[in-house]
Amino acid sequence: MNMKSQKDFYTGLIYTGAGVAFGWGATAYNVGNAARMGPGYFPLMLGILLAILGVVIMFKSMVVETEEDGKIGSWAWKPLFFIIAANLIFGVFMGGLPSIKLSGMGMMAAIYVLTFIASLAGEECRWKEIVILATVLAVMSYLAFIVLLKLQLPAWPTFLTG
Repeated sequence: MNMKSQKDFYTGLIYTGAGVAFGWGATAYNVGNAARMGPGYFPLMLGILLAILGVVIMFKSMVVETEEDGKIGSWAWKPLFFIIAANLIFGVFMGGLPSIKLSGMGMMAAIYVLTFIASLAGEECRWKEIVILATVLAVMSYLAFIVLLKLQLPAWPTFLTG
């Protein structure tokens, strides 16, 4: 069969791979059955659905003509770098690096840093909008995770809270 859309084919391939990985990982837990679900039941079902969706998208990419050429362009290295870097630095700010005695900075600082670094992935930076977005994300995260869910996350830097 001839591939009509490379974008759809590789998207389906990624979905199928992720679904198989989740399904396989879920088998390490007790799956149970529909009447008495174990901790692996939901990830297994989600993985199966994701894999089926990926196969359908791959099949569609082979059969259905698209209006656009469907070719995959070049890699967007700048956004890829900044998004990955933002997530890694978020993790460092949340938990610190005990190996070099760097303490965590807390969720609030981590969200600001994540937002600012991730914003560099775009074509333009509107600093006022980024500050507003970071503030809204930090406040909503604080309310959702610490106030409502009562998770024991460090909200503030350890040098402020002791």
